[in-house]
Amino acid sequence: MDISPKLLLSKLVEKGKLTQEEADHYEVASLQKSISIDQYLFEKSNIDKTEIIKAVADIQNIPYADLSSSPIDSEAVGFIPETIARKYHLIPYHFDAAEGIVYLGTADPYNISIIDFLEKKTGKKIVLALANQDQVEKMINLAYSQGLSPEVREALKEYIPDSGGKKIDLGTAINEAPIAKIVSTILEFSIKSRASDIHIEPEETRTKVRYRVDGILQEKLSLPKTIHDALISRIKILSEMKIDEKRIPQDGRFTFKIGDEEVDLRVSTLPTVNGEKVVMRLLKKTGGIPSLLELGMRGPQLKEIEEAITKPYGIILITGPTGSGKTTTLYSILSRLNKQSVNIMTLEDPVEYQIPGINQVQINQQAGLTFATGLRSFLRQDPNIILVGEIRDKETTQLAIQAALTGHLVFSTLHTNDSSTAIPRLIDLGAEPFLIASVLTSVVAQRICRRICPSCKTYYEPIPQIKEDIKSVLGSLYPKTYETQPVKLSKGKGCQECNQTGYLGRIAIFEVLKISPAVNRMILQQESAKAIEEIAKKEGLIMMKSDGYLKALEGMTTIEEVLRVAET
Repeated sequence: MDISPKLLLSKLVEKGKLTQEEADHYEVASLQKSISIDQYLFEKSNIDKTEIIKAVADIQNIPYADLSSSPIDSEAVGFIPETIARKYHLIPYHFDAAEGIVYLGTADPYNISIIDFLEKKTGKKIVLALANQDQVEKMINLAYSQGLSPEVREALKEYIPDSGGKKIDLGTAINEAPIAKIVSTILEFSIKSRASDIHIEPEETRTKVRYRVDGILQEKLSLPKTIHDALISRIKILSEMKIDEKRIPQDGRFTFKIGDEEVDLRVSTLPTVNGEKVVMRLLKKTGGIPSLLELGMRGPQLKEIEEAITKPYGIILITGPTGSGKTTTLYSILSRLNKQSVNIMTLEDPVEYQIPGINQVQINQQAGLTFATGLRSFLRQDPNIILVGEIRDKETTQLAIQAALTGHLVFSTLHTNDSSTAIPRLIDLGAEPFLIASVLTSVVAQRICRRICPSCKTYYEPIPQIKEDIKSVLGSLYPKTYETQPVKLSKGKGCQECNQTGYLGRIAIFEVLKISPAVNRMILQQESAKAIEEIAKKEGLIMMKSDGYLKALEGMTTIEEVLRVAET
């Protein structure tokens, strides 16, 4: 890019990405080395490449394409053959059907001859937008290596009359190769990208496919609306649902295998104004259940939980919002307790993972099998350990307490924000304080943070305000070493491995409330959650935010992630 160093540096100073002193230094240094200013900033500065490219696009008054957050638009990709995309290093990222415009991202948006060539070839108007070269190459590999574009193009021929094909019967289409291949590719990509959920959402003019990776939804694919019905019908057939029923939500499940990996998919459909939306939850059958240590529990917290689970009776509660990993923690504990000499029974809605040696029961509301009725039957099945998926009503609460009083170890979950709030919540559900005090052993609250990607991890010194915040949150837990040496935090720069996010995988942060004699007295007096928390803190309770900050200081996650999930 031929651009004035002064203009670019001024723009970056204006945006707050550089100080004037740094700008002057970079200008002189690039002249001395005879390197263009943008190239020098790419190689020698810590400024995000995206910010540099955005500033260039701003100065040149040309469109900018952020391909890291752009989904693959299969219609746009369908217009440009892979050979041309690779030869000229450009990627079609959006097709505006109303205007007949194909938008392409490239590191060289000034190439007029390629615009003329492509307009003649496609019969569409071509607009080139400036994009990061690395992102262009990555998206070319993603769009064409998936083999998704040719399949969509083939499916389009069957569905759009003016594209040279005839409109065919939906009943035939759902079993045709193109639709089956598209569904298969969507599933394959979800496994490769470690997604936990797939969302297939109809909009007015298109169907978007989003994947939840490490707890964050990312849009990765845009499909023509014309194939939506066939796509949904194909998924319904696999899940053994009724294809002709589109007015009410439905649930189903099926198994998908790719290589050595086998995945169980829990499927849910929902009618929306633009058509049926499908969400598929992926549950890996392979890979095993992680240990408590692998989940991120350690030190005094791990010791307290290990003590609680070795007791022959009592109630242990895991709390947190939906998607905070409560079920995984419970399965991890059950796997540890799973021996020939004990009878473990679980009552779940639904059964997410099947564990050999454990008797797992699925809730069935229509047949009258609820948490309460199931738990009543469990007590006649001579169990040692009982897992109740969730305590959500008075009857289940009282039966769980009854089970613990009669010598069973009971595990369950509650939807509360922290550990101490679980006690008033149980009282709200009709439990007597003296019974809670006699059976409750431990309460674990948790959230899930994204782990920093090890391949692009970098270290930096935080600003004084963040240092002070860490110090005040951790209090006595603040490592003494930082009194004499600088605090170092970590973050991921973004690389191929982590899809430019800087995060790869997840780790849990915990708060383990031990029910001590002092806490028991507070329960009997029906004290508030805040008062219980204060007493527990004096006895050594590590708050969830503190656990997160300690993990951030160890370079496992970032302060931003901890605040995103644990800030109350």
